[in-house]
Amino acid sequence: MPHTFYAPDLTAATATYTLPEDESKHAVRVLRLGQGDTVELVNGRGGVFSAEVADANPKRCQLRVVQVQQILPRSYQIHLAVAPTKNLDRMEWLVEKATEVGVDTITFLRCARSERRELKLDRLEKIAVSALKQSGQAWLPQLTELTDFNRFLPTVAPATTFIAHLEEGERTALARVAANGAACCILIGPEGDFTPQEIEAAFTLGIRPVTLGASRLRTETAALAAVHTVHVARELAAE
Repeated sequence: MPHTFYAPDLTAATATYTLPEDESKHAVRVLRLGQGDTVELVNGRGGVFSAEVADANPKRCQLRVVQVQQILPRSYQIHLAVAPTKNLDRMEWLVEKATEVGVDTITFLRCARSERRELKLDRLEKIAVSALKQSGQAWLPQLTELTDFNRFLPTVAPATTFIAHLEEGERTALARVAANGAACCILIGPEGDFTPQEIEAAFTLGIRPVTLGASRLRTETAALAAVHTVHVARELAAE
């Protein structure tokens, strides 16, 4: 498999592309790429480009694009809205794995019981790019700044939005309802769960409660399980 590089400004009209200096150094000095070697470029918007090394300069490695492929997005969109954990490593793990599995948007929620009140996206975005390259995905997920739960709720479509909470009450398995509609949004609460008031606010808008199984899952585990469940439900529905 050719080595993959992320080139967000690449378009179908691009004939040559110069890697940034840090990527150029990695390509030439670490990967030992030379003139004529083949690499792959992805722009995170469905574009996959086969290219050859034209000039193996460790500061300005120039590539010649030889083939362009546009990967269409999935027929359904997955939006994960999750309250980040106090331990940022666990959110980094989630972003990496959700990108590998396939997610379109990750919105970080600031809830009443959230222990993390601030969040910088720079490192998380780099982790998503790395996971994109490693997994062979063509679409980079959008990461959204930390948003207050009550401000986020009115922005979603209630019919295809589901809240996974731990309070008593009737809940439907996510797998049973995730295959309907062109989009699906799943709300995952903080480590102390959503408050009863937050759950009631979601219910008032018509957002339905779901369960991810009998186990009590950590926030990041629940979020990844939800994304994977949507994919499986869609695959089974398409059979």
